[in-house]
Amino acid sequence: KWEQLIFLKMYEKGIVTRKEAMLNWCSTCKTVLANEQAEGGKCWRCDNEVNLKPMTQWFIKIPLYAEELLADIDKEMLGWPERVRTIQKAWIGRSEGAVIRFRIAPSPSPSPSRGEGKGGGDTIEVFTTRPDTLYGATFMSLAAEHPLVLELSKGTAQETKVKEFVERTKKIGRLDRLSGNYEKDGVFTGVSCINPVTGWEMPVYAANFVLMDYGTGAVMAVPAHDQRDYEFAKKYNLPVKEVVSRLSAAPSPFPSPSRGEGEGGGDPTSAYEGPGTLINSGEFTGMDNEKAKAEIIKLVKKQGVGNVTVNYKLKDWCISRQRYWGAPIPIIYCDKCGTVPVPEKELPVELPKDVELTGEGGSPLAKVSSFVNCKCPKCKGKAKRETDTMDTFVESSWYFLRYCSPKFAKGPVDPKAAKYWMPVDQYIGGIEHAVGHLLYCRFYMKVLRDLKVLEFSDSNEPVKKLLTQGMVTLGGAAMSKSRGNIVDPDLIIEKYGADTARLFILFASPPEKDLEWSDSGIEGCWRFLNRVWRITVARTPSPSPSPLEGEGEGGGVLERQIHKTIKRVTEDIERFHFNTAISAIMEFVNFLYSAETVSKKAAETLILLIAPFAPHMSEELWLLSGNRGGIAKAEWPAFDPAKAKAEKMTIVIQVNGKLRDKIEIEPDASAEAVKEAALANEKIIHAMSGAKPKKIIFVPWKLVNIVI
Repeated sequence: KWEQLIFLKMYEKGIVTRKEAMLNWCSTCKTVLANEQAEGGKCWRCDNEVNLKPMTQWFIKIPLYAEELLADIDKEMLGWPERVRTIQKAWIGRSEGAVIRFRIAPSPSPSPSRGEGKGGGDTIEVFTTRPDTLYGATFMSLAAEHPLVLELSKGTAQETKVKEFVERTKKIGRLDRLSGNYEKDGVFTGVSCINPVTGWEMPVYAANFVLMDYGTGAVMAVPAHDQRDYEFAKKYNLPVKEVVSRLSAAPSPFPSPSRGEGEGGGDPTSAYEGPGTLINSGEFTGMDNEKAKAEIIKLVKKQGVGNVTVNYKLKDWCISRQRYWGAPIPIIYCDKCGTVPVPEKELPVELPKDVELTGEGGSPLAKVSSFVNCKCPKCKGKAKRETDTMDTFVESSWYFLRYCSPKFAKGPVDPKAAKYWMPVDQYIGGIEHAVGHLLYCRFYMKVLRDLKVLEFSDSNEPVKKLLTQGMVTLGGAAMSKSRGNIVDPDLIIEKYGADTARLFILFASPPEKDLEWSDSGIEGCWRFLNRVWRITVARTPSPSPSPLEGEGEGGGVLERQIHKTIKRVTEDIERFHFNTAISAIMEFVNFLYSAETVSKKAAETLILLIAPFAPHMSEELWLLSGNRGGIAKAEWPAFDPAKAKAEKMTIVIQVNGKLRDKIEIEPDASAEAVKEAALANEKIIHAMSGAKPKKIIFVPWKLVNIVI
């Protein structure tokens, strides 16, 4: 109900729209996917290749919030991993440039639809980050999916070839299209367009390396200064004009469009994409290319064919799914009234239960007449329901808000509860959701804020701190049933026990890093847990202090070791550094093995510290130690900062790289304090013989080297 209500509120505000577009289609799952769910050209669910298909679907206009989403990454997401922040910046993909319109050159033959020369008045709009190279644009490239491709070629001698090219390009997988892992291919559409600053007639090509995903799906091709354009121009013998110098005295190797040969007699093998000074660029010749960007934009703006603009890689989020399981999209289609939202009082639109899931493709709901056929809320006439359901990522974009007030009956969330609880202090999820769930939930919070559904107290972001756990890999690839590279946990538990499996996973790698599964690592953790068992059970703990513990309030090496270990494990757990916490416990066990006896306090401390990592064994050991009530109810051990403080450390002092003395320092002494202590040392003063130090090299907790 609340999911559908939010959808309707966004529809009312124009944030949700229905349109036709080239969409990612997974023929295995038989549904469309958002770009974020087809990253790398493969389906996020089945890992099979995704193709592009024209369809009319429902979209959420996430780019409306692109600027705010981008700005908050550096302003409010400092507790997120740098890798996730970088991925989101790249996915949003802000780029400044210009929109330039190229008028299509009229042809002598009239178009039946327009009654004038073909192309008369039509324009091709491009987005470019390099307006400084406009004078070097010699042809136009359109994506095969661009609506103008078939329209422009209609009635020309190229029409059949263009249709064949479009069909050929459709068969290239999306992954290959994104990676460029295919032969550059194209076809002349039969028409040309006019370069607004040179007046040249630029042939318009359909090219398979141009994607509708970015910009306008049209590219002004500057082969001298773009490698893909250069390779395409060489293949189809198209002109190349250099307009940015190479910052060297060497003559240009590029041919002149007018002469058709290299001006400098060279044979170029690549485009020059670097900075330089403009050449062959009319009134802008001699100008720095960066400065020329703004000046050329002013020119096309004055001509009425262009303007400065900002483009985003981020595209509208397609939320239509041809699946049964999902929230039905609350829309009704009426022949008389058009597209009609389901009234709020009629929510929720529920999924019917008499559905046959055939897997044949298309929405299963479309085959349930009792669901599809309904009355129009406006005219009460015959109407039909939308049969697509919403992407389940819509649910995950705001589910955590419902936790704030799960029984609230007046809306998705109680605003007061959300203001109290949000944002989430610590969130844990996979890096694979960086441009899916983790981006969508950020967007959703901003939308709900603007819809007055909630108000945050101190942030517009849903999550303060994020931990992205790594994957478990085997043979270098993430474990997956489809790949067959999995380890059966039942076999591990049967042979070694659940605690061994847990301990290995936590010890082998920091949680944010991938973990390579290792049978020898499992064996090592099993041996370690056996050592813990022996030292706490087989070696009967002594009730009285051992010689290592000493007498009195602060005495004893063991006492200090206990407090140091508690401190390290406690702080490492709080930082999610589980592997180093376990390492500290291992060092403690090694220390205890060096003692003749183990006190009850030392044994119980060990059991408590290892409990989060090996809960089953520690529960048993806790009972065997004479404790009752369960280890989960016991207090976590506290440490005395004074006792946990490390012993003094020895620092080597050198003068010009030669050892002169050693000093003892406190472990928490600052670098400046260590340097001052070194300079005040009598042996060092004597070795320096009154010379002033040129520099002092300090290697933390190891040495000070005074260079004189």
